[in-house]
Amino acid sequence: MDTPLNPSRRHFVAGTAATVATLAVGLQERLIAAEAAATSVGVGGKIQHSVCKWCYKDISLEDLCIAGREFGLGSIDLIDPVDFPTLKKHGMHCAMVNYPSKEIEMDGKKKKIGSIPHGFNRLEHHDILFALYEEQIKLAVAAGFNNIICFSGNRDGMDDETGLENCAVGLKRLMPLCEKHGVTLTMELLNSKVNHADYMCDLSTWGAALCDKVGSEYFRLLYDIYHMQIMEGDIIATIRDRHQYFSHYHTGGVPGRAEIDDTQELHYPAIMRAIVETGFTGWVAQEFIPKREDKLASLKQAVEICTV
Repeated sequence: MDTPLNPSRRHFVAGTAATVATLAVGLQERLIAAEAAATSVGVGGKIQHSVCKWCYKDISLEDLCIAGREFGLGSIDLIDPVDFPTLKKHGMHCAMVNYPSKEIEMDGKKKKIGSIPHGFNRLEHHDILFALYEEQIKLAVAAGFNNIICFSGNRDGMDDETGLENCAVGLKRLMPLCEKHGVTLTMELLNSKVNHADYMCDLSTWGAALCDKVGSEYFRLLYDIYHMQIMEGDIIATIRDRHQYFSHYHTGGVPGRAEIDDTQELHYPAIMRAIVETGFTGWVAQEFIPKREDKLASLKQAVEICTV
């Protein structure tokens, strides 16, 4: 037979019901938050994520934009002006515009001026480079992009001090144009041991010295973590000591330039935290070459690893 609840029991039952209801609401909120986090990889962290298109040659730019948006990419690096409309269509930024180039015959040889081997370290390239970058800057600005890559060129028998002086001459000539339009010209640090034999801008010390000589905030370095691990190591220490010279970062697994997970020697979460601690607000672009069959899954994993 049912009996009336006494006052203390009524308080207990009512309190228990309220507690259960509160827990249920709290659980629901946590589930919603977890679901949102699972579907927005790379969103909400302190790193802005980009990717280099050339690493995904079998995937169209259109498909890369669509897939990348789903897991937190906001940019695609090293895009030519002809493809800017595709980025715009999908609401994507280009955090690092590709270099302009022109093939000419010089000294009886064909050279692609503006490319990695034929950059700013030779005075005879400067007129061509100025014209190329003048146009590239205008196109980038019209699209709303403000960072363009450039290269030192190979040594080819030239000493590093002469190359430094020559690069500074050519870059200073472009600085008024960069400053006028708010565009940063960014020279990439590349390794000369494995991938780009004889490349001059292969140490962060040389690159920093060039920045000091050019003397403009609109000339900076692309700190490629993969390349600099091969050349000099001390990645986190270098980021802390020289971050003021870096306008952009690239990733890559060492050795082999494959996925940036635990199959290689670098610990990218710690590197990303070091970048964030410097106050960096720019972009980090994935530039590894996926070895797995599902390349987009590798890219998504890399964005997850670098979300801090």
